[in-house]
Amino acid sequence: MTTRTELDFTLLRDALGPLRDREQVAARLLESSLKHSFDPETELDWAAPLEDGKWFWPPELVSLYDTPMWRRMSEEQRMDLARHEAASIASLGIWFEIILMQLLVRHIYDKSLTSDHVRYALTEIADECRHSMMFARMIQKGGTPAYPVPRVYHNLGRVLKTVSTTPGSFAATLLGEEILDWMQRLTFPDERVQTLVRGVTRIHVVEEARHVRYAREELRRQMITAPRWEQEFTRLSCGEAARVFSTCFINPQVYDNVGLDRRQAVAQVRASGHRREVMQSGAKRLTDFLDDIGVLRGPGRRLWKASGLLA
Repeated sequence: MTTRTELDFTLLRDALGPLRDREQVAARLLESSLKHSFDPETELDWAAPLEDGKWFWPPELVSLYDTPMWRRMSEEQRMDLARHEAASIASLGIWFEIILMQLLVRHIYDKSLTSDHVRYALTEIADECRHSMMFARMIQKGGTPAYPVPRVYHNLGRVLKTVSTTPGSFAATLLGEEILDWMQRLTFPDERVQTLVRGVTRIHVVEEARHVRYAREELRRQMITAPRWEQEFTRLSCGEAARVFSTCFINPQVYDNVGLDRRQAVAQVRASGHRREVMQSGAKRLTDFLDDIGVLRGPGRRLWKASGLLA
């Protein structure tokens, strides 16, 4: 008799169609990793000086863009804010990637160590190690402090790593990857942006495309095969993760560090129609996918709406 862990996944389907064979997906991703992986230490010119008059982040993606406060800021102050926000986003990315690496290790702990699925998970962990070091070095190059998430959310991450279900882990992975990926796809071809930052985002986009594919395929499987309680818990935890991600996306300390009134800046960002459109556009590909596979239901959907990432 076929057990839950021995299910032939090719016989299963969801709203997106038949599920793909787990080993075939992993084999393709491993092949792609061999052809399109990068070592940021040698791929990027870290010794090159920063370029005068270039941004660290596209201005349209800066939190205060097109607000009354933005219109009163000098060009120099706007560029300084973009530099600090790039560091804040990179710090958030490192936090997410460290959590992701631990969740991936948990995922493969009881799986066949010789399978392509496990081999690819280990390959992804290696990618994320390089990404975290790359982001940290970019922060240092930009001359800003790192911006860790608030202590309460840092400790909430400890809880997530302990209690997260397998589908919850992959849903959180996609949340941390897809919105940043959307922004980085706008960044790396933008000639207004520092060459180093464009190089960092290009590497991240290329390698994260594989990570997204891996997580999407596994989440689809889990949302079909997991028991109902686990599916419901995943919907709720995913919604809470969206709320935390949205809250932590830009550390308010950046406003203090460029000489702005923090309370006024935060209020204008919250009221900004442009900012809301940016965040929802960045999340749309993900929310459409999560909706299709049944994650955005019940209280979890309400949490997504409260996060501002879902219209």
